[in-house]
Amino acid sequence: MTDPLRLLTVHAHPDDESSKGAPTVALYKTQGIPSTLVCCTGGEAGDILNPAMDRDDVRENLAAVRREELARATEIIGYDHVDLLGYHDSGMPDTPENERSDNFWNAPIDEAIGKLVAIIRRDRPQVVVTYPEDQSHYAHPDHLRVHDITIPAFDRAADPDWYPEAGEPFQPLKLYYSAWSSARMIGMHEKFLELGLESPFDETWRQRWADASQDDLITTRVPVGDFYQVREKALLAHATQIDPDSPFWFGLPSDVARDVHPYDDYILARSLVDTQVPESDLFAGVPGR
Repeated sequence: MTDPLRLLTVHAHPDDESSKGAPTVALYKTQGIPSTLVCCTGGEAGDILNPAMDRDDVRENLAAVRREELARATEIIGYDHVDLLGYHDSGMPDTPENERSDNFWNAPIDEAIGKLVAIIRRDRPQVVVTYPEDQSHYAHPDHLRVHDITIPAFDRAADPDWYPEAGEPFQPLKLYYSAWSSARMIGMHEKFLELGLESPFDETWRQRWADASQDDLITTRVPVGDFYQVREKALLAHATQIDPDSPFWFGLPSDVARDVHPYDDYILARSLVDTQVPESDLFAGVPGR
């Protein structure tokens, strides 16, 4: 008997699960494949980016507000289970938040890995999605630490000598890095120009992403055009973080934006099953698929 198919994604803050891979989760939900979200921090150090939410009552209760936003977003996306690792947002280097002993960056790394191992053993996902090692385009400490804990957890979950109290050992079969391709961004920029609209992706912005491009590493493009609006609706649920008037997220009409690059992009980092790249399915080669 093979385990039922399941996906697990590891993200740093509330809203990351909406901007990265939300349509993929929604697609697999329609196929009867459940997903688990691991959110490592509460996002307490995030700036309020929507002027309408920049209020005293929100600022004073930002941690609780962001938890509520996460609950709404994950319901929209279709996550079946949400686990909060419980660490404080680490903020950026040289900020007070980055010095806190209870933040994700300063947490004992074996402790954090153990928490993730326990979730993997409980839910038994064949596919795990995390962040790549090279995050030069946005080197937030919490994003770097997501990578740092997921890589060893992928192996330690199967090793009975690690965290014997964390449940029966289980080996995931495929590990992916989420990728935000420069091809998507360039396509969006060109569509703005084609429609006679001002593009939010200026030359400096485009060059920064070109310099950090990992497009040549992308192995897997999951067709998710039919689920494009899931990302939009989930992002809007994060009202403190997402300005509904942002041209970056909402400058193109939905029916136009969905066809510019109708894929979620991934880099296959590890596979313990036979699969051929390029792929169009994160579960390609997994028994039972």
